[in-house]
Amino acid sequence: MIELLSEVQTDWKDNVAISFVNYLMSFSEEGVFTESHIQQLLERNFDEGLLLFRLVLVQSKDEFGKTLKALFYNNAKGSGKNGFKSDPEGYAKKLAESGLLDAMNNLKSRTYTWKDIVQERLMMGRGSAIKGQTRGKNLEDFVEQLVSNVFEKYEVRKSFVGATGLSTAKADFCIPSTKHPSIVIEVKAYGATGSKQSDVIGDASKIIEEKRDDTYFILVTDGVTWTDRLKDFQRLIDFQNLGKIYRIYTQRMREDLLADLQQLKQELGL
Repeated sequence: MIELLSEVQTDWKDNVAISFVNYLMSFSEEGVFTESHIQQLLERNFDEGLLLFRLVLVQSKDEFGKTLKALFYNNAKGSGKNGFKSDPEGYAKKLAESGLLDAMNNLKSRTYTWKDIVQERLMMGRGSAIKGQTRGKNLEDFVEQLVSNVFEKYEVRKSFVGATGLSTAKADFCIPSTKHPSIVIEVKAYGATGSKQSDVIGDASKIIEEKRDDTYFILVTDGVTWTDRLKDFQRLIDFQNLGKIYRIYTQRMREDLLADLQQLKQELGL
């Protein structure tokens, strides 16, 4: 019987795909895309327009959904069709400014070889997991560059000895050491592989529980997906307001973080 088995033929084109391909083939090849084109594409067929934009940005359905929610988190009508209908021009402008317009024009102007196509298929197959891993590492590298510029001694991704001396907690950076850290820094890229909002809050709570009262706890986090979980982000802000976290930083707060690290070095004699 094994020798009689064969592959069952299939086709990737369902009704949605067929409709989208027809939608795609109706586009003009002339000129460059503008904000008005984004608006027109959504007015013609909102769902297929969003599918086009998602594919251009090389995002999964889940990733793109989070991107939209982050862009339109303060839109009372939401990030979907109702949000678009409430302000078509503003909706298209937001999408254009997010990098979509550049991505569309770059894609349109490219000349593809078979190697490019294979690379694109590899990216679609493995891209989400790799992007998640890279996102987390990039944020850690961003912080380490600042830490290494300010401090001579620090330890990376180790467990530090807690206030009682009997237990430990993990932190991304312990300054100057894990035995008696004056500063601990935790880095969390929300949206990176393994960094869910529950992990961020749980790991922060563990550090707060274990650290000495005179140890400065700094949290560096980023990722537009936080805008989809504002109540959870508020819990971190509450930790900061209560003095349990010295301060929370994002990548856009680079100069603030650098200045505060320099000030702490001077105050603590490190």
